[in-house]
Amino acid sequence: MSVKKSHVAEILIEALPYLQALDRKTVVIKFGGNAMVDEALKSSFARDIVLLKQVGVNPVIVHGGGPQIAKLLEQIGKKSRFIEGMRVTDDETMDVVEMVLGGQVNKQIVALINRHGGRAVGLTGKDGGLIGARKMKLGGSDSEANDLGQVGEVEAIDPSVVRMLDDDGFIPVIAPIGVGSDGSSYNINADLVAGELSKVLGAEKLLLLTNTQGVLDPEGQLLTGISAQQTERLIADGIIHGGMLPKVRCALDAVKAGVSTSQIIDGRVKHSVLLELLTDSGVGTLIRG
Repeated sequence: MSVKKSHVAEILIEALPYLQALDRKTVVIKFGGNAMVDEALKSSFARDIVLLKQVGVNPVIVHGGGPQIAKLLEQIGKKSRFIEGMRVTDDETMDVVEMVLGGQVNKQIVALINRHGGRAVGLTGKDGGLIGARKMKLGGSDSEANDLGQVGEVEAIDPSVVRMLDDDGFIPVIAPIGVGSDGSSYNINADLVAGELSKVLGAEKLLLLTNTQGVLDPEGQLLTGISAQQTERLIADGIIHGGMLPKVRCALDAVKAGVSTSQIIDGRVKHSVLLELLTDSGVGTLIRG
């Protein structure tokens, strides 16, 4: 037997206990960053998802689309304004968000997964009453100046349509657009939607793809596995800060709500989802209760 064939066999055996643990379990995956724009990474992600479904795992995809939204707004001459890192979303911008997230990006992901042999179905949070939303309000004395428009937060999730698709062998691909009680559409951060969905579905794992290695210690070394208590201490000490902080809080909230583990993984690595879920070393930071 060649060395290469022997190595393949060793990899498969290494994956076996992870596959057994994930059998018929739900894994919610937030798809974003470089993995969404690099063609090789998009293809490897789609193959990862198809393989997971094939071996009995139920992947549920939630995707972002910030760069694609920004590109279209620029093309139509619409200038974006941000408050605390969030795009102010007026009626015209919301139309673009729905067009890009619910149409262009969602359908591209669905088509790519299907091209690799999967059976993906695209949804927005408006389909089947999946995501109930409310307007996000920022603090501060000047409420008008801090008005984000149609930026929302999750108020409630009805996972019926997602469970139905899972049970019938489909892969749900969800755009993070919610609907308010008055029928208004809201743009919601994809990490938040993925986190809330993982709680409601009783997911085994929450994966957040990023453009970084994961959570780093004060020396800049990757922390491959940390407890919820250790995570809170790193936040309190200011080790986790900036753009990583909301992702870690999202991951931490999911674990506290009963999700077995949350993983912040490096989406710049080909087949990062499989490497994180099915190997001993992984490619990111695992947060456990």
